[in-house]
Amino acid sequence: MVFFTSIFTCLAILSTTVVALAIPLGTTGRSLSISEDGQTISIDGRAINLDQAVTRAGVCSPSSHGGGRQRHGKGGPSSNSTSAASNNAKAIYFLTNAANNSIVALKVAADGSLSDGSITSTGGVGMSGVDSTGAPAAPDSLFSQGALKVAGNSLVAVNPGSNTLSMFSISPTDPTQLTPLGNPVSTLGDFPVSVTLSTKLSLACVANTGARAGVACLTMSPNGLTPLDKTLRPFALNQSNPPSGPLNTVSQTFFNADSSALITTVKGDPSVNNTGFLSVFPVTNGAVSMTETRSSPAGTAVLFGTALLPNSNNIFVTDASFGSATLSLDAKNVASVVAKTNIADQKATCWAAFSDVTGTAFVTDVAVNHLVEVDTATGALIKELQSGNGNPGMIDLVSVGNFVYALSPGNGSVKAAVTVFDVSGGRGAAKEIQNFNPTGVPDSAQGMAFV
Repeated sequence: MVFFTSIFTCLAILSTTVVALAIPLGTTGRSLSISEDGQTISIDGRAINLDQAVTRAGVCSPSSHGGGRQRHGKGGPSSNSTSAASNNAKAIYFLTNAANNSIVALKVAADGSLSDGSITSTGGVGMSGVDSTGAPAAPDSLFSQGALKVAGNSLVAVNPGSNTLSMFSISPTDPTQLTPLGNPVSTLGDFPVSVTLSTKLSLACVANTGARAGVACLTMSPNGLTPLDKTLRPFALNQSNPPSGPLNTVSQTFFNADSSALITTVKGDPSVNNTGFLSVFPVTNGAVSMTETRSSPAGTAVLFGTALLPNSNNIFVTDASFGSATLSLDAKNVASVVAKTNIADQKATCWAAFSDVTGTAFVTDVAVNHLVEVDTATGALIKELQSGNGNPGMIDLVSVGNFVYALSPGNGSVKAAVTVFDVSGGRGAAKEIQNFNPTGVPDSAQGMAFV
């Protein structure tokens, strides 16, 4: 508090000048900038309005800095976890996928740890797919990655049971506070499971995997979502409502790094010689084409979750039949395998995230409670971190800053949880620091996103 008091005193003196200033912060190489009117300071591009900062209640209270929050699980954050706090998540989100579908928002402290935040209804209905016997397919009830996504201050989530998408604005002062933008909007298909957002195109595109399977796109605005397409970009899966899976279903839809293509992974079914494929719809003049390129990379069968690789046209992808692979797209959008990882004890390796801190990818398995780290260039298996927290396994995950967050949906006897891994030690040094059980979350939880 002494540091900021000194700054505010200095600013009170300097506010009479009309010249913008930059003040070095010791030997850090960073600086504090003061606006010409003396009302705003900026550090690392983050602006603080002084009137709001001085008058805001509790600005220096311990609770506003994460003090007193209960931690779950063993261990603690590494000593340098807070060094990149500005690059870490402020909140993470996932779906309940219950009958009254809702978004769970958890608070993230500077040390990466989680605490309860809010639960907000989507206005839509959740639903589980079924297994080969016709029973609900929990815990992997959507057979997908990316059931909700965040772009800027907007969040969009699927409602599998009502075939709709819901859009929300995220409060800039409390990211666990979500405000609905308009009403849920039709996805043009059945059983939507994955959504992707492009701020460049102002588009939300959603993949359906029920009887009417395929991808549709909608425009995003401050008022919510507006249907753009009139028909689906179809996938002939011959599925039912709800769909039977996880085989022969859509896995994930996503834009590439520059939003020049909409890409979707679709699982095959090796038992009936049905090969999965990668679908690519190019973006032309700001619109997603209705004409696609499909390819089935050699050796793959059950393409699932993906992660874009930086400074590359390559895609990291899981395949539940063996582990994971790195795919390269050529000029014609045809995919081929450039690296492959066989995970010997895997049962359902389906979800993926890439860490900028480690320069590696992490994958999870719904039936094996481990976090596996992979070298995306060579396919080498770097580390298999076995967790002893009692969860049955993990599904959707995100990597942000020094931390990886992975969702475990629960299974009736074990509650839903989010496991936090600290990766600040770099390649091969991931460690579990928390296993948090959110309040009021059913076993059907799905998806993962962050802001």
